[in-house]
Amino acid sequence: MPRRAFIHKRKFEADPKYNSELVAVFIRKIMLGGKKSTAQSVFYDAMDIIQEKESKDPLSVLQHAVTNSTPLLEVRPRRVGGANYQVPVEVRKGRDQALALRWLIKASRDRSGKSMAEKLSSELIEASKGQGSAVKKREETHKMAEANRAFAHYKW
Repeated sequence: MPRRAFIHKRKFEADPKYNSELVAVFIRKIMLGGKKSTAQSVFYDAMDIIQEKESKDPLSVLQHAVTNSTPLLEVRPRRVGGANYQVPVEVRKGRDQALALRWLIKASRDRSGKSMAEKLSSELIEASKGQGSAVKKREETHKMAEANRAFAHYKW
């Protein structure tokens, strides 16, 4: 990351099926080894499974899942006087969604199940209802930030 220059945020083209930028970013996060078509098929299969199970719009389920797993606070280490303190800070605008997507994908990969599409759909459904591993990770992050609130004055 350069010290002086400002890095411009890349704009992602919306995906062809749902015409959503969030879906395009999510597919890119799922992708392993440059296999975008595989990631797309996994994601679209997961959305079809959500459509069957919930009989709701799968895009709204995805948006609720991302919203429920998006952190507001996190802790960052600061070195003050030879000691490291975990200082709670607000999560930046771009980082919050990236963390939520990362946690959703990691939680779905860690699940036991038959295919990645089934695991992803189950995790998204649970996260949209306020349950699941990604939402639990968000709650743990908030608890840690709350526990270290005494060091908030070290924020700069």
